[in-house]
Amino acid sequence: MNNRDLSLIASLSSQNPELVSLMTEHAQFEKELTAFERIRVLSPDEHARVKALKRAKLRGRDRIESILRAHRA
Repeated sequence: MNNRDLSLIASLSSQNPELVSLMTEHAQFEKELTAFERIRVLSPDEHARVKALKRAKLRGRDRIESILRAHRA
């Protein structure tokens, strides 16, 4: 995200709880994915979790972009 997007997110946070929730979720997904990256060999369940996290993170990112696009000048 660029500085313009981060500024827009900061300004919208007080009036858009969905955006705040999405940003929090996004950070949590990133944290979990980073933890999985440290594991040398993943079990099938861990592979499935990583895929699910990536899909959820992408869906959230798409929604964040949608919100930002609606508020860009």
